[in-house]
Amino acid sequence: MLDIKFIRQNKEEVKEGIRKKGVDFDVDKLLFADEKRRKIISSLEEMRAEKNTATLEIPKLKDEKQKKEIIEKMRKVDEKAKLAEEDLKEATEEFMLLMRQVPNLPLKEVPLGKDGTENVVLKEVGEKPVFDFKPREYMEIAESLDIIDTKRAAKASGTRFGYLKGKAALLEFALVNLALDTLKEEGFIAVVPPVMIKPEMMQAMGYLDRGKDEIYHLEKDDLYLVGTSEQSIGAMHADEIFDKKELPRRYAGFSSCFRREAGASGKDTKGILRVHQFDKVEMFSFCDPEKSASEHKFLLSMEEKLMQLLKIPYRVLNICTGDLGDPAAAKYDIEAWLPGQGCYRETHSTSNCTSFQARRLNVRYRDPETREVDFLHTLNGTAFAVGRIIISIIENCQQKDGSVKIPEVLQKYLKADKIS
Repeated sequence: MLDIKFIRQNKEEVKEGIRKKGVDFDVDKLLFADEKRRKIISSLEEMRAEKNTATLEIPKLKDEKQKKEIIEKMRKVDEKAKLAEEDLKEATEEFMLLMRQVPNLPLKEVPLGKDGTENVVLKEVGEKPVFDFKPREYMEIAESLDIIDTKRAAKASGTRFGYLKGKAALLEFALVNLALDTLKEEGFIAVVPPVMIKPEMMQAMGYLDRGKDEIYHLEKDDLYLVGTSEQSIGAMHADEIFDKKELPRRYAGFSSCFRREAGASGKDTKGILRVHQFDKVEMFSFCDPEKSASEHKFLLSMEEKLMQLLKIPYRVLNICTGDLGDPAAAKYDIEAWLPGQGCYRETHSTSNCTSFQARRLNVRYRDPETREVDFLHTLNGTAFAVGRIIISIIENCQQKDGSVKIPEVLQKYLKADKIS
C-alpha cells in the first residue's frame, strides 16, 4: 500500500507509475474518495468540539431555559454525529477498497515495457553443455528412469501433478539441504511456515486485489493456500516493530506451494514445469529502507551462487514495468538453460517490494538514535523452486546411456553420483 499523503502530493507521478505497470486504475477517483472521507472526519471533529465546549458550559449556567436549549441542541448534534459516523464508515470502506487496488510503483531504474518480451537480459553465465548425442527433454529421461510419474498422479489428483520417485525424491531433499546450508552461512533463519493463511494476511501481502484467481481458497475454513512461503513469512511479523540494529532479518522458508495456474495452457501443463503443487525454498528479508536496493542485489547474488554451485548455465533478466506484480517495485529473474528444450526457462525471481507490504502488514522499525518509527522494506527471492531445478539438472546433466549425472555439490547428500 502506498502512503495516501504521497499520492496526494505526487498525483501525476503515481498515475505515471501505475500506467507503466499497465494497471487500469483511476487515481482521481481515489483522491475524491479520500477528500470525501476527510470532510466527514473534519465535520465530526467540529461536532465533537462543539459538544465538549457545551459540556463544560452547561454546569456553569444558572438559567434553566438556556440549559435546556443547549441540551436540546447537543441532542441534535449527537443525532447528526451518529449519521456522520455511519457515513464515515461507508466512506472509509470505499476509500480502503480503492487504496488496496493501487499497485506498488516501479523504481526509476526498472526498464519500461508492456510484457515479458521487453525484459532486459543483463548477463549469461556458464557454458551450455555440448553433447555428442541429441539431448532429450526431461520427461522422456525421467519416465525412462521411472523417477517422475505424472500419469499416476493424474489418476490420483488430476492434471498438473506429479510423483517424484526414487532418486528424484532424494534429489529434492538434497537441494533443500544445499540451499539451507548455503543460506545459513549468510545469517538466514530456517523456517517451515504454515501453508494456510487468513484472508486479511493474504490481502496485506498484496495478492488478492489482482490475481485472486490463481490462489486456492478453502471456503469452509476461510483460509488461503500459499503460492509461496513469502506470503506466510511476511505475515509472521504483522503489527510488530523491529529495532533498526536487528535489520536485515533474513528468513529461508521451506514449504509446499499451491497455484491454480488458471491462465496456463499448452506444452507447459505437461510434466512438472507448471503444476498446482510444488516445493520451494524461499528467501525473505525485512530490511532497512536505505539498504533495500543493495539487499535486492544480495538476494540475486545468492540465487546466482546456488546456480553456480550446481553448474547450471543461466541468464539474469531485469524485469520490465509491465511484467511486475502488484507488490514489486523491481524484480530480477533467473532463467536456466534447458538443452533438451533448446531454450531458457525461469527458475528464480527476486523482488524488492519496498514498503508496500510493510504498510499493509504494519511492520515497522525504530531508529535507536531518533526513536522514530517508520515502515521497513520487504524483499523476497527464490532459493530453489525444487521441481524446476530438478528439470534443469536432468536436462543439463543427461548422459548418452540415459543416466543423469548428479551435480558434484549434491553427491554428498545423495551418497551417489548418478541416477540410472
